[in-house]
Amino acid sequence: MTTVHGTTLDIPTQDGVVDAYLAHPDDGRAHPGVLLYMDAFGLRASLEAMARRLAGHGYTVLVPNVLYRTGRAPVVELPDFINPAERPEIFEQLFPIIRELTPERAVRDAGAYLDWLAASPLVADGPVGTTGYCLGGVLALRTAAAHPDRIAAVASFHAGHLTTDAEDSPHRIVDRITAEVYFGHADQDSSLPAEAIKALEQALDTAGVRYRSEVYEGAQHGYTQTDTAVYNGAADNRHWRNLLELFGRTLG
Repeated sequence: MTTVHGTTLDIPTQDGVVDAYLAHPDDGRAHPGVLLYMDAFGLRASLEAMARRLAGHGYTVLVPNVLYRTGRAPVVELPDFINPAERPEIFEQLFPIIRELTPERAVRDAGAYLDWLAASPLVADGPVGTTGYCLGGVLALRTAAAHPDRIAAVASFHAGHLTTDAEDSPHRIVDRITAEVYFGHADQDSSLPAEAIKALEQALDTAGVRYRSEVYEGAQHGYTQTDTAVYNGAADNRHWRNLLELFGRTLG
């Protein structure tokens, strides 16, 4: 681990300006880039802490507020600690906002994020990695499928709705991915039941994607998020081990 610097910044896109958080080793050198996609609750202190922890292992980590079209983060008011009783009211506000982030918009935004990383002197030349949580897991897959030449590694943790009936379901675009992929599913996740995981894995096998798909027993959707009641320390530690192993193999 090394000393890390964190800062906020703005990134222009075709549709506006994204507020984002950047964490990087404070050594004046360029490091492999990582695009970290937020969960549904959004860019906040706990996500910034995750970015700094990852940066401490030698990466330059960008965390965009993907819901920037609604406003700067936080796009809805959040308590310091999110309890189960508060989740329905929060999601009642968030779901209409999240639905506005269509796959087309998400892919267009991803290009802006990757362009920023490619232009930054803090980022080493070459492909980058991406990791996503909840909503962010879907965005990470879409980014890798849309920009296969720019993504070397993809990680998705407790992502929901990876397999749907929609024509643009994430599992239908995995044949475009050239990166190595890791999935850490929660076994207590109604948004991705066992049959959906099986369908996802079948699509990955058919496409010949290099991947590992694991189910974390005893983990609920959102198990990595330290500021929520569903946080699971053992599952989170497992997530960090697998994430760092993936990036260590693929990003140099």
